[in-house]
Amino acid sequence: MTTAALMNQQFRLAARPVGMPKRSDWEQLTEPVREITDGEIVIKVLYLSLDPAMRGWMNEGKSYIRPVAIGETMRAGGVGVIVASKSDKFAVGDTVSGGTGVQQYWVGAADDKSGNFYKIFPAMAPLTTWLNTLGMPGMTGYFGLIESGQPKAGETVVVSGAAGAVGMTVGQVAKQLGCRVVGIAGGKEKCDFVVNELGFDACIDYKNSAVKDGLKEHCPNGVDVYFDNVGGEILDTVLTRINLRARIVICGAISQYNNTTPVKGPANYLSLLVNRARMEGIVVFDYADRYHLGVAAMAKWMQEGTFKSREDVVDGLENFPEALLMLFEGKNFGKLVLKVADA
Repeated sequence: MTTAALMNQQFRLAARPVGMPKRSDWEQLTEPVREITDGEIVIKVLYLSLDPAMRGWMNEGKSYIRPVAIGETMRAGGVGVIVASKSDKFAVGDTVSGGTGVQQYWVGAADDKSGNFYKIFPAMAPLTTWLNTLGMPGMTGYFGLIESGQPKAGETVVVSGAAGAVGMTVGQVAKQLGCRVVGIAGGKEKCDFVVNELGFDACIDYKNSAVKDGLKEHCPNGVDVYFDNVGGEILDTVLTRINLRARIVICGAISQYNNTTPVKGPANYLSLLVNRARMEGIVVFDYADRYHLGVAAMAKWMQEGTFKSREDVVDGLENFPEALLMLFEGKNFGKLVLKVADA
């Protein structure tokens, strides 16, 4: 097909945010979709993944991935359908996932390294699930827990952000492996969900009770694995309850991402020394060559009815700036996804 009639709306980073991102930190513009050359494709973006990591990508400075440049389309994972192709790798009509960016259309080489596009199968699971359990958050939880957490049957696993995309995967994988699982989440509704729907053994409502008391009640034998998505005071508190040879997996620190003051580190870190424990950071991209194994395992559990995926979908690309803030205000319930277009 010709792309001459297609117009691409996108969000570009206009300024480095100070604290919480504002709409003025973005430039929203529309431009025509260019014609493609040999080896290139056009992807119509259907859904975008909104993730806490996006806040870190907006900051200047060295990290595990280069920062988004001022004037560059905001980085984001997405799923979409191929609407034009001059590549043998993808055909028109194929559904794909990869680094689409915050826009309506992605245009470029089919083998683009930053896009890293691969074919997905809507018949296996809804498209939003490919941005959650079968996507980057699911792979983060699956490999982060198994490779760094190394849980064993009978051990106690605690996960913060338990009702979020990564947390819900971590807890369910741990249950599949025979662990006792305790979540930490904000609000009764979220805690009820992770216990009654996801099968966690218990959940601590940090908004309405003391995490320290909850850990004492629900982890009477201490904590063997802690999967941390929030950092700050909750990490500090869990460190007071860890067992000998405990493993602490540092996945994220959403409580610290919008700080205008220095990041607060764990004051109780000497507990690592006393308990000969290990604290290790994880980045999902390290496991890219094994994603298919994680997808196969969790897809099987879902087909068996023992594993669930929940997405919180916001409609409309134009709502991107406000939707992103939901992550940092605790307003999303499940994996936060932005719907861009119908298939």
